[in-house]
Amino acid sequence: MTQPPTAEEGAALVALAIGAIGARLAGQANKPAVPDAERLVRPGASFVTLERAGRLRGCIGTLVPRRPLYLDVVHNAERAMTDPRLPPVTEADWPELDVKVSVLTEPVPLPGSGRDSVTALLRPGVDGLLLTDGHRRATFLPSVWAKVPEPAAFLDALLRKGGWASWPEGLVVQRYTTVEYAGRAVG
Repeated sequence: MTQPPTAEEGAALVALAIGAIGARLAGQANKPAVPDAERLVRPGASFVTLERAGRLRGCIGTLVPRRPLYLDVVHNAERAMTDPRLPPVTEADWPELDVKVSVLTEPVPLPGSGRDSVTALLRPGVDGLLLTDGHRRATFLPSVWAKVPEPAAFLDALLRKGGWASWPEGLVVQRYTTVEYAGRAVG
């Protein structure tokens, strides 16, 4: 992402996500219109987070641009409805469903090589973090800092999420940032 989407473009992405969710809940096909904004048709990576009354209902995304950003958002919105960690989103969720679209920068290597050096380099509230060891990977969006504000705790929670009991040999650490746009399903 060279320049993040404008507020208007971000609102369009949220509307596309809400439209995809609404269509799926209604059992209808969803054929999103191609946006006029060039930024939205370029390849991009996004996460879509669904919450109802502050409780997570789904969060799915991509870390590396593979398809036009607007299609990535639609795809991730549909997938977030059936996040395997949670019960599927239903029509009962719809009137209270908050939808967040996070547009990611491309992950870049963090220069630290061990747990302590990585912890020292983290920028709370700014960095999303991606850990990979060749067999598995785990990520936290920058929005997770609101729930886990201390860098050491943030890193420990991400290690646990990835299934690592301790710092594994050869762990690859990358960081990225996001721009977040939010809206609510309309009833």
